[in-house]
Amino acid sequence: MKIKHIVLATTMMATLSNFAQKDELKALKKIYAKEEIVGSELAEYKSLLSKVDPLAIEENDKIYVNFYKCMLPILEISAIDKSLTPMQVQMQLVKLVNPKTISELAVGLNATLDYEKKSGKKIYTDDINETISSYKPNMLNMAVSLGNANKYKEASQVLYSIYQLDKKDVENLYYAASYAVNGKDYEAALDYYNQLKTLNYSGEGITYVAKNLASGNEDSFKTKAERDNLVSLKTHSNPREEKTPSRRGEIYKNIALILVEEGKNDEAKTAISEARKLNPEDTSLITVEAELYFKIKDFDTYKKLINEALEKNPTDVDLIFKLANVSAQTNNFLDAEKFYLKVIDIDPKYINAYISLAELKLNSDPAIVEEMNKLTTSDKDNKRYEVLKKNRTELFKSALPYYEKALELDAQNEIVRSNLLSVYNFLEMTDKYKELKAKN
Repeated sequence: MKIKHIVLATTMMATLSNFAQKDELKALKKIYAKEEIVGSELAEYKSLLSKVDPLAIEENDKIYVNFYKCMLPILEISAIDKSLTPMQVQMQLVKLVNPKTISELAVGLNATLDYEKKSGKKIYTDDINETISSYKPNMLNMAVSLGNANKYKEASQVLYSIYQLDKKDVENLYYAASYAVNGKDYEAALDYYNQLKTLNYSGEGITYVAKNLASGNEDSFKTKAERDNLVSLKTHSNPREEKTPSRRGEIYKNIALILVEEGKNDEAKTAISEARKLNPEDTSLITVEAELYFKIKDFDTYKKLINEALEKNPTDVDLIFKLANVSAQTNNFLDAEKFYLKVIDIDPKYINAYISLAELKLNSDPAIVEEMNKLTTSDKDNKRYEVLKKNRTELFKSALPYYEKALELDAQNEIVRSNLLSVYNFLEMTDKYKELKAKN
């Protein structure tokens, strides 16, 4: 008998708890439905949430408890004291709206939308869509502000949450990936780029542009009707259209670069191979593939790919400079010099070619110094010392004009300046040394 009484008591407690939970949910719904919520009602709303949250067991209850919870920041925003100064309001908003709350909002609202679609009972679907439409522009502004403040990871999180709220606007996923790369959040960036790849997103299309007569800037519009309406209202002028090129190549390229960064070379090769099939004329993809092979020290394939890119653009000085660098690193110094000189011939202001040539000329100096330090004071070694000293002098003389030209192109380059001072000092060019030193 005693055991039965305990079971009965437990059942009654669960039933009472369930009734209490239903009452609290009804109270939450009632407060949420109000046009305007005052401070005391907001406090009651929070209290009810804390009580009902641990009691929600059934799917229906869990969904709506989470809905009321994720909407709390929105209700807090609407309850901000209207008598506060704009600065005070802004400070309140910063506390309430952040990447975490926006992410939680996206999860909660999407779960509710999915549940109502499945159940066929649209209790809050219209309200949710209206909330997304109303707050999306402010969230986008927040993402832009975070990006401008170099908080790229946070900007990426906000944009991804906005995309979760409105998956029709895939551009937000694209920019979320870009910000994630800038914030070095490569795991998230790779996830977002792979989602774009799965969606077969290209970003290709037409942007409608018109000059804003108030600001003087050019504004972009997604639809022709939106732009033309403002032109007819005479707030904008000079309407025109811009074609947005496909972003598929960039997406595949970035996937490959991230995989290389993570040391997943085979996966990177596959990704870049797919990218090149989609964009056979994109030389940047060839150079990305080349960089991949450079990273794994396959220098022959690297040079082959750079030369392939040069066939498409024979005057690309950056590509020729890459070819010069790899020649230098593989001890093919004659080719390296030839390519550096070719860069200078095409672009006489390409400063890195002059610096690299100077360093190339001095490349054998450490070996000469090492040999000189090993010599004794014997007559034979003294003669050898003089030969080596003369060789060193020739090396420094050959490097001199390239360092001087580099400094002429960039007078603020401290590394070039320091190296040039060393050359002047070694060659005993005292006047030149003092003159350059005085410019410090």
